[in-house]
Amino acid sequence: MLATILKILIPFAVIMQIVPFLIWLERKGSAYIQDRRGPNRASIAGFRLGGLLHSLSDVLKLMYKEDILPTQANRFLYTLAPFLAMMIASMTFVILPWAAPLNLESGPFALQGLSVNIGILYLFAVGSLAVYGTMLAGWGSNNKYSLLGGLRASAQMISYELTLSLSVLGVLLLSGSLDLAVIVDAQGTEIWNWNFIRQPLGFILFVVSAFAETNRAPFDLAEAEAELVAGYHTEYSSLKFALFFMAEYVHMVIASALMATLFLGGWQVPFVSTELLRTHATQVLHYGVLGFGVFSILAGWFLFRRKTNKVRFGDARDQEKYRLAVPAILVGMALVIFQITQGPFALGDLGSQIVAAAVQAINFLGKILFFCWVFIWVRWTVPRFRYDQLMSLGWKVMLPLALLNFVVTAVVYLNI
Repeated sequence: MLATILKILIPFAVIMQIVPFLIWLERKGSAYIQDRRGPNRASIAGFRLGGLLHSLSDVLKLMYKEDILPTQANRFLYTLAPFLAMMIASMTFVILPWAAPLNLESGPFALQGLSVNIGILYLFAVGSLAVYGTMLAGWGSNNKYSLLGGLRASAQMISYELTLSLSVLGVLLLSGSLDLAVIVDAQGTEIWNWNFIRQPLGFILFVVSAFAETNRAPFDLAEAEAELVAGYHTEYSSLKFALFFMAEYVHMVIASALMATLFLGGWQVPFVSTELLRTHATQVLHYGVLGFGVFSILAGWFLFRRKTNKVRFGDARDQEKYRLAVPAILVGMALVIFQITQGPFALGDLGSQIVAAAVQAINFLGKILFFCWVFIWVRWTVPRFRYDQLMSLGWKVMLPLALLNFVVTAVVYLNI
């Protein structure tokens, strides 16, 4: 029971830590796309950390803002909606495998919160409930703009769920299972066997549908500020608004994890099998720590030597680069010296499996962050669709293509 709880809590904690990083990444990414600096002023004791502290300041601001309840709103539905949105977003990650199972004396230990043979059905069943949080927020607020946003979101999400589900059917045919762990195993380590190569149309349809399902631009018609003020969450403030905001990013992380799992081999490291990782786990750990130490030294030296702008703050922030550079160099030197003098550690069988699992989990996390950046990149590059264009694309283009992809895959699969 304790192991199961840890397998659920650890990925949840990781996702919760990714969310503020993604908020910072989106703000800085949009700034550089638009040729500006982005958040870089908030500091604590002179440390700005490149604007990361703005996420902390946002949390504190939202905690202390007034929690407004509209007088004509439905109190129960208005309060339930943000908690429902966040709860549903947090329920979907538990069946995602994030590394190969460990071989223990008691048997295989799956590094997956919940191992079920109908995993993809669970995902679609729980994910389809997300529309209730948005719709109840629009209805419970008793605001016409919120109601229109909720109606748009419900129609949009229901429409694109059809394409999202059908685009995965080809993957299910090729893997022969609904279990996500089996789907990852079926793709193997060779990139040409990954499903984004074998199912290119399904992959494109899934990615586009995921944008619509998460209400991200160019499909953010549910909160189009030019038309609906802010859509379904117009009347929300304080932590209730924060829950909607966090739920959007959690959905983005889950959608990215699904893309990586279904189409990019999940936790599989390209051309490196689990057995090979476990065999050379000692060397992997040794050179990994050594490489991190060297990187830390180089990063610290870069910060120390970096030229600053002519504009000065006139306070402790002017010394930030030196305060960060010195610890980075010292930590890097300590790691390098320790690894050189001590050499590789004897890990044993269990230690080798844990190191291999850590490498696979980091690889999986890298794929997730790549797709998260694609979400951000598209949002600040592609303009918003009109609502009629959104629905026409879903019903007249993407749904027929998803059906065609499934039929062609089935015919080819049966002939093979």
